[in-house]
Amino acid sequence: QVQLAETGGGSVQAGDSLRLSCTVSGDTKGTWCMAWFRQRPGQQREGVASIDGYGGIYYANSVKDRFTISQDNAKHTLYLQLNSLKPEDTARYYCAAYFDNPGRDCRVTVLGNFVEFMDYWGNGTLVTISS
Repeated sequence: QVQLAETGGGSVQAGDSLRLSCTVSGDTKGTWCMAWFRQRPGQQREGVASIDGYGGIYYANSVKDRFTISQDNAKHTLYLQLNSLKPEDTARYYCAAYFDNPGRDCRVTVLGNFVEFMDYWGNGTLVTISS
């Protein structure tokens, strides 16, 4: 089993920055895909950014050039740096992953919002942006 736990959310003003962290524990082997999703009030969960074991990094158009996904393998941690935040970025942000499934395409799964194909989820962390 794999456990994911997000931290780093909070309430900030438009234009500010935040860094979200997701610690990963458990049996993580084989090919992998890790991602950040968000769920804005009244909307469905959507993929924000993905990173995979082949070196692929992809972003949703709505966050490109403002958000950066990265990882620290030594710390078993996934990050999402959020810059130039806007009120419409207000959402609960979730860390998600799947492992050892080479038949899936990480970019398509995440940016196509195929949430059912992400095997592991954290509980989310709330980000609130005021104007």
